[in-house]
Amino acid sequence: MNDMANKFESEINPGERILWSGQPYQGIVIRAADWFIIPFTLIWGGLALLFAYGMVTEHAPLGAVLISFFFGLVGLYLIIGRFFVDALQRRNIYYALTDKRAIIISGVFTQHIKSLIIQNLPEIGVTARRNGRGTITFGSSHPFAWMYGSSGFPNMGFYHAAPSFENIADVRSVYQLVKQVQTGGA
Repeated sequence: MNDMANKFESEINPGERILWSGQPYQGIVIRAADWFIIPFTLIWGGLALLFAYGMVTEHAPLGAVLISFFFGLVGLYLIIGRFFVDALQRRNIYYALTDKRAIIISGVFTQHIKSLIIQNLPEIGVTARRNGRGTITFGSSHPFAWMYGSSGFPNMGFYHAAPSFENIADVRSVYQLVKQVQTGGA
């Protein structure tokens, strides 16, 4: 926990103390939305790659070959690349819960820091799975945000997802700490 707490050293105010810190689950993650997205990407990506292959074997003009390769690359990204982009993004996410705030540090190329005063939040939710992992959400999300959140798909800002401690271990214990902070008992 000390190594993780060092990530937040410059963010902690005088007198504030870290109660918990962690990261989301690391590695490849299949989400609920993927059960819809995977068949679509296999069909679309497969057709795009088949189209690219056909353009090359038929000696099509260079412009048609380049366009087909572009669609083929997009197809490969949709099929497998987005999982690696998602894993890379999660590798660079750090969470901390202090006696006053939830802090989220993220970003692959540029660091983004989000700080939320727990007692000011009107809504805090938790989703827990049988294995003890889950997500604590700070606020409300757009109803369609689940389709894009951390899936490797760009949402272009259309669907707002509330800040969250996503896919963390022992989510119920961390949620109990959040409730204690919210009621001023931490």
